[in-house]
Amino acid sequence: MGVMVWINGSLQSAGEVGISPFDHGITVGNGVFETMLSSDGKPFAFTRHYERLNRSAEMMGLSVRSREELWRASLEVLQANELAGSRTRLRITVTGGPAPLGSERGEEGETTMVAASPTAEWGDTEDVVLVPYSRNEHGALTGIKSTSYGENVVALAEARRRGAGEAVFANTKGELCEGTGSNVFLVSKGLLMTPPLSSGCLAGVTRALVMELCEREGIELREKALPISILEQAEEAFLTSTTREVQPIRAVDGRLLPNAPGEVTSRLQSSFRALVEDELDP
Repeated sequence: MGVMVWINGSLQSAGEVGISPFDHGITVGNGVFETMLSSDGKPFAFTRHYERLNRSAEMMGLSVRSREELWRASLEVLQANELAGSRTRLRITVTGGPAPLGSERGEEGETTMVAASPTAEWGDTEDVVLVPYSRNEHGALTGIKSTSYGENVVALAEARRRGAGEAVFANTKGELCEGTGSNVFLVSKGLLMTPPLSSGCLAGVTRALVMELCEREGIELREKALPISILEQAEEAFLTSTTREVQPIRAVDGRLLPNAPGEVTSRLQSSFRALVEDELDP
């Protein structure tokens, strides 16, 4: 049967799916997506991801199918690919559908796809590099989880070339922003900090959950504009994302941080793992 995907209302073989060469997601990157993690046949934090998908789609002028339909589609994909018992990356993608070969929107309706695959395991720690490209905190796609990921592809390739697993961007002001697919937290002078959304970073679902865990456990956290240089001077730091969860940063531009993981990182790692195990849709 091969790999099965859900597209526009039905399960289909991935090898037989037909997507128009005029689809706006292919021609100009007009699309939005969400990636979720599943380890027991059901996506974690589905409601938060669905709500962000809706926010991104609204900003891009796209429509999203109902929560109930996409929930059922997600379960169907996991079951059809026999991934219900494994650690799985589940992705919902919505594109602009067939459109003219340019920036104009089409009128045939969106293309909606749900796909899944086993997720690779991340290492216990990660090395990052600061790349010479900047996030535009005032851009039209700021805050949108768009399929226009060209900047991330280039930056991540640069990081891999330099022996690291993630690239970190500054914004146009030279402030710490985010990774290619992660948010960044750091401890400096004993205080846990993370860039505010005004820096241009994505409002990560894992980022928000970690912030709530900090409040629940009495860990002081400040959202604060930070110079990009502060990361390599941090006492400890970590990345957050759907698949990484809470992952300690070992080195920045080849400079080892004093603690990887540090005390705060270890505490939040444990708390987040407990949250995933205890609550399906926090």
